[in-house]
Amino acid sequence: MKNALIVYGTSIERMRMGKKKAIFFALCVCLISSVLAYEILYPNSPINQQPSQTEDDSTNNSGGTETDSTINDQSGSQDGDDNVPITDSPDDSQSTGDVHQNQPEVPINTDVPPPPHVNEVDHEADGDYVWNSSDVIDVRLNGNSITVSLASAATVDGSKVTIKSAGTYRLNGSLTDGQVIVNTENKETVRLILNNVTIHCSTSAPIYVMKAKKTIIILQENTQNYVTDGNSYTVDSNGEPNGAIFSTSDLTIYGEGSLNVDANYNDGIASKDGLIIKSGFITVVSIDDAIRGKDYIVIKNGHINLNAGGDGLKSDNTENVTRGYVSVENAVIQITAGGDAVDARTDFIMNSGQISVTSGGGSSNNIVAGNSAKGIKAIVSLIVESGTITANSADDAIHSNGTITINGGSFTLSTGDDAIHADDSLTINNGVFVITKSYEGLESAVITINNGNIHLASDDDGINLAGGNDASGSIPGDTFYSSNYHLYINGGYIYVNANGDGIDSNGAITMTGGQVIVDGPTIRMNTAIDHDKPFKMTGGFLLAVGSSGTQIAPPQGPDASSTQYSVMVTFTSKKPAGTIIHLKTNSSGTEIFTFKPIKEYKTMVFCSPVLTTTTYDVYTGGSSTGSITDGLYTGGTYTAGTKTTSFTISSIVTKVGPPPPPF
Repeated sequence: MKNALIVYGTSIERMRMGKKKAIFFALCVCLISSVLAYEILYPNSPINQQPSQTEDDSTNNSGGTETDSTINDQSGSQDGDDNVPITDSPDDSQSTGDVHQNQPEVPINTDVPPPPHVNEVDHEADGDYVWNSSDVIDVRLNGNSITVSLASAATVDGSKVTIKSAGTYRLNGSLTDGQVIVNTENKETVRLILNNVTIHCSTSAPIYVMKAKKTIIILQENTQNYVTDGNSYTVDSNGEPNGAIFSTSDLTIYGEGSLNVDANYNDGIASKDGLIIKSGFITVVSIDDAIRGKDYIVIKNGHINLNAGGDGLKSDNTENVTRGYVSVENAVIQITAGGDAVDARTDFIMNSGQISVTSGGGSSNNIVAGNSAKGIKAIVSLIVESGTITANSADDAIHSNGTITINGGSFTLSTGDDAIHADDSLTINNGVFVITKSYEGLESAVITINNGNIHLASDDDGINLAGGNDASGSIPGDTFYSSNYHLYINGGYIYVNANGDGIDSNGAITMTGGQVIVDGPTIRMNTAIDHDKPFKMTGGFLLAVGSSGTQIAPPQGPDASSTQYSVMVTFTSKKPAGTIIHLKTNSSGTEIFTFKPIKEYKTMVFCSPVLTTTTYDVYTGGSSTGSITDGLYTGGTYTAGTKTTSFTISSIVTKVGPPPPPF
């Protein structure tokens, strides 16, 4: 630079200007680089969209070199919720004919979720399932001895065979007490074709992949294959192996045959890296976890039946945010687990298929404090695109310590705790939900319902806006950490049968569309609708009945911030279960609704675009010849009971009847 100054005779002032330009140029380069890096890392932004996982992403997801970690969890599911630190179309219903009946506002959800991360791409390659039949090496299992068609490929020691080279091996026969070991230096794939084999090992893993680039277990079509172990292993200093089929590296299971694993020591099938189930008919009975893939479990297809003393499917890498996930692309899966049926330390993703789980003995069972017995659990996020989920769980049926997004699918849930719980946010964009039993139905700090059909029954609150870690087995001990609770209902159909509050928001409620029916509580300290901050309703249909509440906990409904009329009627006495409520206009006798609650009630809250500034009559009792769905009649003729009261709408909120009692 000094030479340049001498040559050009640059002044001090020009040096300063040159430095400023250089700094400005460097800042521009940094900014452009940042934008390009963001586009590469997050190609499918905006921020709330899950990035697609393509092979191009794999270069960004390796997370560096990983230190080997032992899979040696024999404690089952006694891990509670483990807040593990990980490093690194709305319903357009609207009103007409009145200045207050404006088009619904679309709420602004300021509770923006954190940026999504990209999961590590699995290890599947195009050539995994293709081989030359002429190159297959036969391994014959003869009870207490073994023969290999190519002696240089493997060594035999009595009833133990060690495969030393990459290639494709076909196993036939049975071992009374022996072992198949893979220990190769090659950077190529080892394939093990199981062709009607029975392998038992009393002191170690019957199939032990000690070292290999990648191993693929192929289930020959129309074959039955059995792998069993003893209840005591001889293990190394890392406690390995600890599964009946155990691999220290990537493992894939593929084929149209059957694999039956009886694991009496610890896990059934375990990989210290990634585990792919491409296809096959797989049955695992295990003392601890049935199938464990440390970095990930990716199920692409197949029929899987698991019975585990611990967890059913488990991915437990907590060292890398791109790993520790469980993905179900399409399969039929049935799991009975003493712990969590599915436990993902980062994400659970389901694109299609069928999952049926029973955890912790089912919804009628009590779990030990500190244990976790959830149906499907993910620590970071849980995403369901489609498919069918049936859960019968002692703990939460569907749970995330972070966020849950459901874009479709069919759900039948019975649980001793929450049916669907997310610590941070729950978003339902579509789907059919039948919640037959729960302590609380839907629970999260922020719940957004854009569409779907939801029927739920709860012992306590039906929809509960609260956050924090819902510790398993701690009913009703949820702990809450945020004040930004908000319920958004923009569409869909929701029916709530709650013994506690029907809808309980420890914050605000915004409703722009959809239909909500609440058969609320009979206990006065609970009400059909309870909210601590404003309930703004600008569209949709709301009908809720329940107890009278108290002056401390009064019944509530939409407030004056709404643009749609609402009415709250408090009757002078309780009405027995099954007593019809009929609302009609006073002048023309036009029916507004006819509803038959399933429990006794004393209050009714109603908000709908059909309400206008006119006079209405309320009848109780009587009968209807119409068709009934969730208590609401359509069609038919109403035979009048007793006229209970009349009221005239003159403001956004109308209240009729006596105030709630002091206590």
